Amino acid sequence: MKKILVTGGLGYIGSHTVVELQNSGYQVIIVDNLSNSSLDVLEGITNISKTPPAFERLDLRFKADVSDFFKRNNDIDGIIHFAASKAVGESVENPLLYYENNLNTLIYLLQECNTHEIENFIFSSSCTVYGEPDSLPITEVAPVKPATSPYGNTKQISEEILKDTCSISALKAIALRYFNPIGAHESAEIGELPAGIPQNLVPFITQTAAGVREQLSVFGDDYPTEDGSCIRDYIHVVDLAKAHVIALERLLSEKNDTSAPLSNPNFEVFNLGTGRGSSVLEVVNSFEKTTGEKLNYKIVDRRPGDVISVYADTKKANKVLGWKAEKTMEDALKSAWKWELKVRSGR
Repeated sequence: MKKILVTGGLGYIGSHTVVELQNSGYQVIIVDNLSNSSLDVLEGITNISKTPPAFERLDLRFKADVSDFFKRNNDIDGIIHFAASKAVGESVENPLLYYENNLNTLIYLLQECNTHEIENFIFSSSCTVYGEPDSLPITEVAPVKPATSPYGNTKQISEEILKDTCSISALKAIALRYFNPIGAHESAEIGELPAGIPQNLVPFITQTAAGVREQLSVFGDDYPTEDGSCIRDYIHVVDLAKAHVIALERLLSEKNDTSAPLSNPNFEVFNLGTGRGSSVLEVVNSFEKTTGEKLNYKIVDRRPGDVISVYADTKKANKVLGWKAEKTMEDALKSAWKWELKVRSGR
């Protein structure tokens, strides 16, 4: 049984990926500093997979603690790295926090990979590396533009760090550039529960519908889109989690593309999305139609760092990984609302 370290494994995407890993027969050890997650998530993971993952509370910003962890866990076969700060707006307001959290932690992990000969690494990247795209849908060969936020810049720099490390070591890495994860596990045992005010659209929608938030703010209706609101590619978190398992299996079975010209065969990137863009107002309307809940929302000024329209070309992931998003927007919104209702009921 392969042992996989999942950093940030009690977070939103991390917890769903842990479930899929355990359902696929992997032994999982989670590290998380609980800055934007809860120990209660462990119970949810265990209830779904019937297997309690190993867990250690660890802040990856402390190099000595990271080194000590790997000395005690020197039999790890691969790492899936989620642990990072991820809010665009917050990164604009507090860039140094983002550079510390997102870059130092990656560097410390990669140093331990070299020391302990860990060769398989999955990185949680983002479509933000593309900035404002020249054309849509976005392919993996689209130019990486100057980032529109410090968060996006940390993802760009992290990919460069990984690529450079792969070029001088035995490390094999895949950066999964995913678009906008939404939804929750169908069991409602785990889902998106951000600390404080949500920075992402769907949890703000569900909290508004549940009465936790008084009003949903739609940031701008004057963009050059059909209804004036920003367009994103919203992907169900369970589809996203399954892609991480498939990417890991690609590395473990050494199927990475060694024939790729003018590139490093030990470093690959894949877009993960649905291939379809939906506007903010489309999501709002879809939630109301799907759940029957009326939302109190208001159009406000644009938000710094937001790009106009982003959605994926997923042909590479479909063909090379053999992965495709299967769940619909309605599936995601229903599951997100079911999760929200469970959280508010205290059950």
